[in-house]
Amino acid sequence: MKRIYIGNLSFNTTEENLNETFGAFGEVFSASIKMDKITGQSKGFGFVEMPDDDAAFSAIRELNGKELDGRKVRVSIAEEKPVQRKR
Repeated sequence: MKRIYIGNLSFNTTEENLNETFGAFGEVFSASIKMDKITGQSKGFGFVEMPDDDAAFSAIRELNGKELDGRKVRVSIAEEKPVQRKR
């Protein structure tokens, strides 16, 4: 399972848009856009999970730098956030 980061998203992009866009390359397990908890507005980035590595790499290669809903998006393998310990 590959987790893909999509940055520079338009505020108009929906999870359905991501699902459809990445679905052209293969099965999409999940698509999510991170939202601001207070305003409910998109933070401008999201994630897609694809079970097939080849489909995921193909989507990354084809979509990085391409326009989606009027914005050139950045698409890459998502990096794991380092775990922060509480003091």
